[in-house]
Amino acid sequence: MRRRPLLTLPLLLAVRPGLTQPLKPVRLPRHVSMPDPQLLYVRRILELALNRDGAKADIRLVDLEMTQGRTLVELATGQSPIDLMWTMTDRQRESSGLLPVRIPIDRGLLGWRLLLVRRSELAQWRRVHSLADLRGRLAGQGHDWPDTTILRANGLQVGTSSVYDALFRMLAAGRVDYFPRSILEIDAELAGGRHPQLAIAPELMLHYPAAAYLFVSPSRPELAAALKAGLEAAVADGSFQRLHKEQYGAVLKAHPVVPERVLRLSNPLLPPDTPLQRRELWLQPGEGG
Repeated sequence: MRRRPLLTLPLLLAVRPGLTQPLKPVRLPRHVSMPDPQLLYVRRILELALNRDGAKADIRLVDLEMTQGRTLVELATGQSPIDLMWTMTDRQRESSGLLPVRIPIDRGLLGWRLLLVRRSELAQWRRVHSLADLRGRLAGQGHDWPDTTILRANGLQVGTSSVYDALFRMLAAGRVDYFPRSILEIDAELAGGRHPQLAIAPELMLHYPAAAYLFVSPSRPELAAALKAGLEAAVADGSFQRLHKEQYGAVLKAHPVVPERVLRLSNPLLPPDTPLQRRELWLQPGEGG
């Protein structure tokens, strides 16, 4: 019988350098024009994954002034000033040359959307019970967000902007009728009375299957491997779930699901490799962890 060749120590080190030597610094984007309420969580996820993998690396924030789509294009070239970013996956992003780490660090919650609306119109939003009720209204979204395509694929009208802050102004001014925001984002966006004219439509939610991944530059395969191994270890020992609950447990309890008020959408952009069958990776609002 033919024996399989044994891996030599140098070859093992080449496969997983993070186990024996520090990785190069990990450069994470801080978008100046679109502050990310999840940035602290993403940084903690990176620290957890690298720790569980036994790798060590400095995590550095790099200020960027470009749209999400442009950032992904630059990252895919391998010549970007950053090494990774986190964003919702879709088929195009997973075939662009980027290295997706297929653990949904949002636990699927980017696909649970509360509707930001004008406070003066809250009463009429209580009468919305179906997608048909939404089809005469205009949603606001970023022009290069996957959500824009998802909403349109489900027959909803969408007005877009390339400027994140402008979407809040468009809603307040009546240029769009609602702005679907992730349950992970909306409370932070309303904190401090920054948008006093706006409020959350009571109990109403949109839901479509979605996953937010870490997407790594093709120039950093060793980083992608370390993050994949570390996140899998963190899922297995429960530390991933505990970190997510620590960060977002209160938010999830504050917005429980009212089943008859959830409008369910399909997601034609969801890649076939999305690990929907792994129950331990996903949550829905109101669940404990």
